[in-house]
Order: sequence, then structure tokens, then C-alpha cells
Amino acid sequence: MCGINGALAFTSGTFRVTEPYITRMRDAMAHRGPDGAATWVAPDQRVGFGHRRLAIIDLSERARQPMANEDGSLTITYNGEIYNHRQLRAELSQFGRRRWQTDHSDTEVILHAFDEWGIDCLSRFRGMFAFALWDARTQHLWLVRDRIGIKPLYYSIEAGRLTFASEIKSLLTDPDERRAIDESALFHYLSFLTTPGPETLFAGIRKVPPATWMRVSADGTVRERRYWDVWDDATVLARAGEDEIAERVLHELRTSVGLRKVSDVPVGVFLSGGLDSSTNAALFSAGEQTPVKTFSIGYAESFHSYENELVFARQMAARVGADHHEYLIHADDIIAFLPRMVQLQDEPIADPVCVPLYYVARLARENGVVVCQVGEGADELFIGYPSWMEALKRQRWNDWPVPRAIKRAGCATLATLGYDRTVHLEWLRRGARCEPLFWSGAEAFTDAEKRRLLSPRLRRALGGLTSWEAIQPIRRRFEARAPEPTHVNWMSYVDLNLRLPELLLMRVDKMTMGVGLEGRVPFLDHEFVSLAMSIPAALKTKDNTLKYVLKKAVRGLVPDNVIARPKQGFGVPVGELFQGPLQLLAQSELQRFCADADLLDAREVRHVMETADGSKRWYLLNLALWWRTFIAEDIPRLPVLETA
Repeated sequence: MCGINGALAFTSGTFRVTEPYITRMRDAMAHRGPDGAATWVAPDQRVGFGHRRLAIIDLSERARQPMANEDGSLTITYNGEIYNHRQLRAELSQFGRRRWQTDHSDTEVILHAFDEWGIDCLSRFRGMFAFALWDARTQHLWLVRDRIGIKPLYYSIEAGRLTFASEIKSLLTDPDERRAIDESALFHYLSFLTTPGPETLFAGIRKVPPATWMRVSADGTVRERRYWDVWDDATVLARAGEDEIAERVLHELRTSVGLRKVSDVPVGVFLSGGLDSSTNAALFSAGEQTPVKTFSIGYAESFHSYENELVFARQMAARVGADHHEYLIHADDIIAFLPRMVQLQDEPIADPVCVPLYYVARLARENGVVVCQVGEGADELFIGYPSWMEALKRQRWNDWPVPRAIKRAGCATLATLGYDRTVHLEWLRRGARCEPLFWSGAEAFTDAEKRRLLSPRLRRALGGLTSWEAIQPIRRRFEARAPEPTHVNWMSYVDLNLRLPELLLMRVDKMTMGVGLEGRVPFLDHEFVSLAMSIPAALKTKDNTLKYVLKKAVRGLVPDNVIARPKQGFGVPVGELFQGPLQLLAQSELQRFCADADLLDAREVRHVMETADGSKRWYLLNLALWWRTFIAEDIPRLPVLETA
């Protein structure tokens, strides 16, 4: 796990890549790689790579990056882990013409695999990865992101060159990189708490989409291809019984967790006390000779809106004999962390869970762990959110044969009665347009709320833009490929393509790497994902039970009271925090933002901050702090305030 960066100067321009240029980019994300750093620049100065190292597999100096193959024709800078690298090394060694420079570096495996199979080598990798590879023979730069989008990769094409990096702040060290807002992306941020790929909130900076490779020629020609979709490997298990499916789920999950133990440094588990993390802890501890280290977060103060889960985490830790660690967050911790949070995010990831995630990652790092397993993905694959069941019910109602004209009339009536801000009206409007009601598991403001929030100038500039435009390409792929195009499968599919890679996995990457810790996600192993998406939709929601299949699979492995307890989630009591000094801080930041940025309407922002729930206030505060840090370049130094 590392931080990568680099640049390719196009032959049509005069720009030359230099070592100081690449090194400056590299060290803007030094937190991602505390174990070493290196820079490589080609002799002709057309291409250069940087690398910050977090040493996890093959800790030797020979495994450092950027790394070249034996004849120097291929050079790579790589972030991630290939969990089946030993098997691939053995397969490649059979060809008899490989000279290995390292004992067991997975980076070198990628180099030799590309040399042997070309870009088709991606189909053989089981892991998480983002890498850049320079092929001197063809003069091509390859940028690649893993199937699920676990690891980030950003790029920009500006001033006769392409730059890329694990974090946007690295790209911003280029003096020719603009610091401007993509206003359409801002509109989508207000919908989804994050910016849907491939755009970012920075004009001109983009993300390589998940499961995508880009081939960039020396003259600047770019070819992009999506190399995998979950439907490539999913086959509906129509004839398999419940018990057989549950056994397969548990078997594949054991395999996935086992693969994610591969490490030359200590590995631990984030343990919230819920079903997903408890399953991780149980499977990880099986067969271990020493206690697994587990880490949990709670709150020092008592909040009505959030009850600590520590009692369940302790129960699970005791059951598996873990070496268990806890940290209690104070309200002051949250406020004090805000500037650092925004700097680590690069662009707003408006989920307040970034806060406890950072503190649990720091707790793990302080206790000698360099890698931790996390539970992201289980809810999306096995239907774990109560809100999804509600959305599914509404979608089924919408499927009734009601003429669109009547739905449109209902919309107009509700709007007249003052219900135009509600999600129910939003869903009715989508139904009237024959769009799916469910757009994402993370939705912030309704369309009517967004248009009120926009400044008059921006409202005119964006015209009739709708966030359906961000969802539509995903919907087209779903309708073209899904073997069972049910509403349940759509909900999983859209979140696999939007909420997970752009919000949940981004927050894991940015907060864990902020303390030099690698986060691994067993539930998002691509083979496990394909199996989960092969399970009939009706079985996933049997008896209206959340995670019906997963609960059946792990019964006996996880205590019954953990399986039976209601879904809680990794939460932050933002509503109560905004009743204290956080509200004053937010009002001050947003007042400045509205006055200087001309993006949001000050009167409507005040209305939200006075009447909306804490989550919506947080979304706007996150945006304002980001703008101040990255656009105005005035990093806030917030005081540590006492709670009211």
C-alpha cells in the first residue's frame, strides 16, 4: 500500500519531466508511505514516476518502487496488494525465461505478468490495485484501477502533459494545474455526498473509473476501456437451495479473509460489534496461533442519537480471544480534526463517519498494526440497510399501472401543498419519468432542495441539469447485462458503481492512509462479489429480513444476539453536535463561503442550517471547509471548543 504519482510529457509540447517536479508531487502525500520514497525519470525526460512506500509485502530494499523489469523496458509505480501473487509467480516461473530480482514482491509479479500476457494480465489478479506502467517499447503509459475501485487514481491533462497520483493534492503541486470548481460536479455532490466518477470537484481533474484501464500514447492520444463488470462472472443460482448457497457464501468468505491475511507486517481487524466486522474477526482469528488485534471506537459523552456498540465489540473480541483495543472520542476531538479531515479527503467525502474511521485507524497504528480488515460491502451485497427495504417497497408501489399523467399531477399537487422538499415527492417525480426510484444508498438533497441551494448565477448556468445524468450510464450497463434485472439487483449494482467506490471506499482509503495504515475489504473480493450477485434477489430479502443469506451463512460463527440485533451502523451524533459550538463554527464558515464563492444562496443555506437535520448541515460544512482549504488556499485553523 503506497502513494503513487507521475507525469507524461507529450511529444507535441516542450515540457520536460524533472526529478524535483516528480518529487514535489510525491511528497505531497508523504503520509501514504512512511517507509521510504523514490523517484524515477526516463533519460529523455518524457516520463517520470514517484512512489511513497508503506512496506507490507517483501520489506527488502529490492522491492522498492518505482521498479523496472530486468531489461528496463517496463517500469511501474503501484499502490495495492495482489493477494494471489505467489501463485502467479509460480506460473510465470514455468516459462523459464524470468529472472526474478525479489524474493516475493507482488510488484514484480505485475511487471512480469504484463510482459507475458499484456494488459489481459488484469484478469488474473485477485486484489486491490491502482498502478501506472510505462512500456518503453511501445511508448505507452498505462493507468489501471482495480475492479471494485478500492484504490483511487486521479489524473489531469493540462499544458501538454498528463499527470496522475493517488491523491489530488499531489496533482495540485503542478503550478499549471487550475484550482477551479467543476460546477456540474458540485450539483452532483449535493445529490450523493460525493462526486460521481469520472469527474471530481476540481475542474480538469478526473478519476480513472473502477475496472478501467487507460492507455496514453506519447502524443497524448488516450484510449480507455472498462475491462470487467460484475455480470461477467455472475450466474443466477436458480437451482441451488438455501443451505447450499449459505455454505458457498461462507466458504468463499473464508477464502477472501484468508487471502487478506497475506502480509509481512502485523494485521488487525476493525471491530464495531456489528455483523460484518464480527464475521471478519471470527474468520480472521480461525487457525491463528496468536490473538488477533481488534480495534473499536465509541464516544466519551452520552448522546441520545447514538448508543455505543462497545458492549457487542467486547463480546465478540472475548469470543475469539482477541487482543482488544478501544478509544473514546470526545466532541472536542471531532472539531479539532476537521482541518486535517478536509486535507486528507482532497475533495468532500461528506460522510461524518470519516471522523471515527480516522480515530480507529490511528488507534490501530499506535498499537503496532499496519494493515486492518474492514467490513465495507456486506450491506450493499446482502441488503443490510432498512432504508433499502423502504425504497424497495416504494418502487413496487410505483410499478403499479398508474398513468404517468396522474403521477405528474400528484407531483404538482404535493408541491403546491409545500411538500416539494421531501424525498417522497422526489421518488414520485422519478416514477413519472420512468426512472428507477433508487439512485444510491447515499442521497443528500432532493432536486428541489438543490435548486434552492444554488446561487441565482449557478442555477441559470446549470439550467435543467439533473443527477440522473450521473446515474444513467450505470443504468444502461445494468439493463444491458444483468441476468436478473430485479429492483434488488439494481440497488446493489448502482452502489457497487457509485456509493462504494466514490464514498465508502474513498473514506476508508483517505482516513486509513492518513495514518499510514492499509485497509482491506474481504467482502469486496471480486470473486465473492460475483457470488453474492448470483444469489436470487428473492432469497436476499426473504421474510423481509435484512442480510438473510449472510446471517444464515455465519450462524454459529457469530453470537445469535449479534445476528439478531438491529442494524446500527458506524455513526456520528451530528445532530447533537450541531446544537453546540459546531453550529457556530459552521455558520461562520458557510457565511464566508456564500459571500466569496457565488455557488450557494446564503438565505437558503441559513434555512438549512437552522431547520435541517445534522447530516445535511454536515454536508454543507464539509463543502465550505474544502473550498476554503483547496480553492481559497486558506487552511482553517479551528479552535478546540468546549461542548455546550
